[in-house]
Amino acid sequence: MLNPLQQTVLQLGLYLFTGSLESVLAYLDLLLPTCMRTIAEINEKIQQQKAVVWTVEELKARVVEQGIAAVAKQVDVITTGTFEPMEASGAILNLGHTDPPIKIRRCWLDGVPAYSGFGAVDLFLGAAQSTETPEGEEPRELGGGHVIEALIGGKTVHLRALGQVTDCYPRASFETTITRDTINQFYLFNPRNLYQNFIVGVNGGDRLLHTYLGPLQPRLGNAVYSNPGAIAPLFNDPKLQLVGVGTRIFLGGGIGYITWEGTQHFPLQKRLPNQTPIGPAATLALIGDAKQMSTRWVRGCYFKHYGPSLMLGVGVPFPVLTEEVVAHCAVQDQDLVAPVVDFSIPRRVRPTFGLVSYAQLKSGRIQIEGKPVRVAPLASIYLSRQVATELKAWIEAGEFTLTEAVAPITSDRTFLPQDVWGSQMVMD
Repeated sequence: MLNPLQQTVLQLGLYLFTGSLESVLAYLDLLLPTCMRTIAEINEKIQQQKAVVWTVEELKARVVEQGIAAVAKQVDVITTGTFEPMEASGAILNLGHTDPPIKIRRCWLDGVPAYSGFGAVDLFLGAAQSTETPEGEEPRELGGGHVIEALIGGKTVHLRALGQVTDCYPRASFETTITRDTINQFYLFNPRNLYQNFIVGVNGGDRLLHTYLGPLQPRLGNAVYSNPGAIAPLFNDPKLQLVGVGTRIFLGGGIGYITWEGTQHFPLQKRLPNQTPIGPAATLALIGDAKQMSTRWVRGCYFKHYGPSLMLGVGVPFPVLTEEVVAHCAVQDQDLVAPVVDFSIPRRVRPTFGLVSYAQLKSGRIQIEGKPVRVAPLASIYLSRQVATELKAWIEAGEFTLTEAVAPITSDRTFLPQDVWGSQMVMD
């Protein structure tokens, strides 16, 4: 019995032996998607300011009117965007050396601890890091995301550092103020951004819950979702064919790049026939120069009784290389779903109330067990659209060209829960 590859090779050989050149080319067209244009050709048009660029919403509307094939012949680049909390984000800072030098081992920026265990004056400031609150005081609603926003905005930030005294680093402490212009490097390095899909949070319990989705009212009093749906970047590239290591993106109002798969990357999530996932799936790690960024697109935020985070604008351009690109980007909110998860059960795997479409979510109400429940997005739909529009303007002006990925994002990563490994402690 021949496998599919052997059957294809045999069939192609028969065409080559018995058929005309035209029949061979026609058969190859059936096997491979036709490349309509290359990234190099698109970039040449961008540099000449002749590229046709549409936001993904513009594309979806035109596909409804004209069809996929007709639209694919017209457009060169499709822009997508999102503006949502991305707490798995942070900033790398290099302060420059003091005189005498210090080997920083504890550090605070406006009272927020920064990690300092990988260089004498290198710091990592996590967006979700809270301020240290003295015992008995109310916690300040401030964290790493707010400090990152302040530095991007050109504000002065107080720095206090304690050092490990060595022969080459004799200084024991240091205190000063910094701005983005008085330090060497300041860039975002985000290990998990751009969830391909996420969840809808509800609370079937009897008390108010404070979560990373915000407050969830008891007895199914409200529902919150965080992904902006059909305009979100990775919903429009479900198989991650257009992004990879080295892909240039819009990050926080500046230029950034995809560096790797994100943490908790789970491309093996169950999927609908249109290849979109039914829950949290692929993620990406991103990097970009924060000195280029704008506080319009990078904002610290705080979830009461949960902690700080970072609202971040990310835009991804998709080159229209084949009709399949347009077919994937034509997906609508009614074609996308997310699971409704009950946060009242304090377990890693929580019960769900099934799946709802993003069209239902964006209507403002969903039905759960026959009960109407009001819904609100955590992402800003308006600013997500604005990210795509801003990126479109950059490309049309010839200020942003596309890049070829140097490596693909893995498509076979499994998701490992921590409690699978090691012995379990038993308490008598």
